[in-house]
Amino acid sequence: MAEFLYRLGRACARRAVTAIAIWLALLVAAGTAFFLFSGDLEDSFSIPGTPTDEVEQLLSEEFSGMGGGAGTVVYQTEDGSAFTEEQQDAIADRVEEAAEAPRVETAMNPFATEDQRTDQQQELEEGRDELETGLQDLEAGQDELDEGRAQAEAGGVLEQAEAGLDAEQVVIDQNREEIEAGLEDLEQGESLLEMASGIRTVSEDGSTALVNIAFTDSQTEISQETRDAVMAVFESDPVPGTTVDFGNDMAMAMPSLVSAAEIIGVIVAGVVLVIMLGTLVGAGLPILTALVGVGIATLIAMSLSGVLEMASVTPILGLMLGLAVGIDYALFIVNRHRRQLKQGIDVGESIGLANGTAGNAVVFAGTTVLVALLGLNLTGIGFLGLMGSVGAISIAVAVFIAITLVPALLSLLGARILSRRERARLAGKDGATGKDGDGGAPEQVRPMATGRALLQAAVAVLALGIVALPALDLRLGMPDGSSEPTDSTQYRAYSVVEEHFGAGQNGTLLVAAGLTGGPTEEAAEQNAAHEQALIAEELYSHEDVAAVAPIAVSDDYTLAIFQVVPVEGPASASTEDLVHTFRDLEPIDGTGPLGVAGMASGNIDISATLSDSLPTYLTVVVGLSLVILLLVFRSVFVPVVATLGFVLSYFAALGGVVAVYQWGWLGGLFGIENPGPVLNFLPTLLAGILFGLAMDYMLFIGTGMREAYVHGDPARIAVVRGFHAGRAVVTAAAIIMISVFGGFVFSHSVMISSIGFALAFGVLIDAFVVRMALIPALMHLAGNGAWWLPAWLDRILPDIDVEGAALENRHPRARGVATEEDANEVASQRH
Repeated sequence: MAEFLYRLGRACARRAVTAIAIWLALLVAAGTAFFLFSGDLEDSFSIPGTPTDEVEQLLSEEFSGMGGGAGTVVYQTEDGSAFTEEQQDAIADRVEEAAEAPRVETAMNPFATEDQRTDQQQELEEGRDELETGLQDLEAGQDELDEGRAQAEAGGVLEQAEAGLDAEQVVIDQNREEIEAGLEDLEQGESLLEMASGIRTVSEDGSTALVNIAFTDSQTEISQETRDAVMAVFESDPVPGTTVDFGNDMAMAMPSLVSAAEIIGVIVAGVVLVIMLGTLVGAGLPILTALVGVGIATLIAMSLSGVLEMASVTPILGLMLGLAVGIDYALFIVNRHRRQLKQGIDVGESIGLANGTAGNAVVFAGTTVLVALLGLNLTGIGFLGLMGSVGAISIAVAVFIAITLVPALLSLLGARILSRRERARLAGKDGATGKDGDGGAPEQVRPMATGRALLQAAVAVLALGIVALPALDLRLGMPDGSSEPTDSTQYRAYSVVEEHFGAGQNGTLLVAAGLTGGPTEEAAEQNAAHEQALIAEELYSHEDVAAVAPIAVSDDYTLAIFQVVPVEGPASASTEDLVHTFRDLEPIDGTGPLGVAGMASGNIDISATLSDSLPTYLTVVVGLSLVILLLVFRSVFVPVVATLGFVLSYFAALGGVVAVYQWGWLGGLFGIENPGPVLNFLPTLLAGILFGLAMDYMLFIGTGMREAYVHGDPARIAVVRGFHAGRAVVTAAAIIMISVFGGFVFSHSVMISSIGFALAFGVLIDAFVVRMALIPALMHLAGNGAWWLPAWLDRILPDIDVEGAALENRHPRARGVATEEDANEVASQRH
């Protein structure tokens, strides 16, 4: 591989214009594909086969118009007074218009719904009055009949009058049974109405109204075009004296691909590059190539959105990764090239050697990240696998850019990749030998003290353990309206609903219950009415339930559905517990457990599925880590401690996410105003990405140690020498990644923000605590044992020359032994 990359680098350097033209053509082609094939991005996630999905499929089969998605429109008077009749009529007109929009099943007039509730209440009251009056009349008739029976008995004519009296008694008894049955039905109706009293569409003070929209498509299949058409009905013609907002199930906050914070992150990365490379040209080259790679990868990803259901966060994740690794990978090659130029190697040869050595390491590191991301498909979760695949595209493009476009640009820059001072210093050196005028004896190093190594390792492990502690309280979920920016319509809608209708109204549940049916349709209908009331009472009996309302019964009277409003919001622990509790209930024996659906239930199921898949994926990642590091370092100890270091940094990063995004610590600093559950797919995504990046840093720190040890340095001296060789580039690379990822922390989308924070914090911990503090200390303590490998294993393992040492041996000019021809080439580059 190293020899191939050497030749590839030389070829791209010789045909620089052609290489640049090819990448520009690819950029144009990706842009064309984007304009021709891109589609809508999704703002929700789904996993087929979850309990929620199964209930939704059942409802769509049993009930016409059911199983589709829903949306909420929130009206509120500006002065807090009750809606006037004119405002109510105006809102009703807009509801009728919205009901005619494409893909809309129904749009409910909130005032008509409340009127129906009032009418039902009045009918029940009137019915009770009538029945109670009838019962009183019956009691009076019974008294008259009893008095007549007593008189007949006293007059001795009871036997003659008994037949007539008995007939009257039968009538009275029949009427009493009918009235008592009517009262029982009435009490049942009153009970149901009381249980449903918490489900309102107009607030008690009359100042807020909810317009419920039902769509024909499922929640995950509703296009933003459909939602926009409905929202336009209410926004385009405002009702005087009112404000209108839209819930999280209607308005989609499309995250911006580029924001000021992200630009600042790139600027910080540029500053780091200038400090490390010493020239604006050198600093600009990695950023330029990274931007080209990100442009191509992002446009390719967006063009796939027309044929794949792609979440809005997916292309941004690819952009985030592509930008960070694209800068780093180019930096590794540019840094190696500059170092060789300063040794007197000519430009063309140096480009080839840098591509064959540092470029070889880039290919290996990039492949590691790419495999980890593609491994997300092993979870069996479609949207997560797609995220990994899009991220892998960004990584692959970044690698190809680094080993082809970077050499081409380096060729055009020539010696100008060095600063003027460096070129002047090089001019004073012996071009024929290529030796540095500052040469001399190798740097004298001393191993760290064993006591210091023990303390350093103990402090690092203790610190990581403490930071990881919050991860024990990890709760997964999806962001809701409360986590949106406070100036967004989703946040205002969520807050208004919570204030005037209760937190649970933002996350209502749909409960499906089986019924026993009956031998005849009449019997089945009677059983259904009775069982529906029993199930409603069972649901309402739970303390975390605020309201229950029967919605419908299937045509065959074997299935009933209920709307349940929890006491707390959709992301609360109590609502999650309630969903699991309902699914364990079987109110009517023999009918099976209850089914639960709705947006809150769907998010809970997705979180549970992701949690179940995480241990398997972590096992795969840890196993992959051990194998890769075993191949690279040919040691048993190094893979084990490096992998354990990754595990520590992973859980420490999760602990930081929980502390900030779930507990709210330092939330104001990061713009987190309403803490909540951690994004449900973040732990799995973080495992794959952080693993790849951790392997990068281990590679650039550890290979220097191994190289020094193989070349004869004592084990503990090799640790120090390798650390000194790799710390500068790892420090710069880590700061660049932290800056780029950190720019996304201030995104208005909590999904993007939490991902950016997790990656930035994870890189910070892994690079500076694990790779540059813990690993060197443990390597020192292990001494020669760090490089022990059983002889039988040494024989069967392939020799992976990550750093391209064999290439350097085949090209002696890489070691500073230049020919006269080389000296002439160097001289020509100086002028």
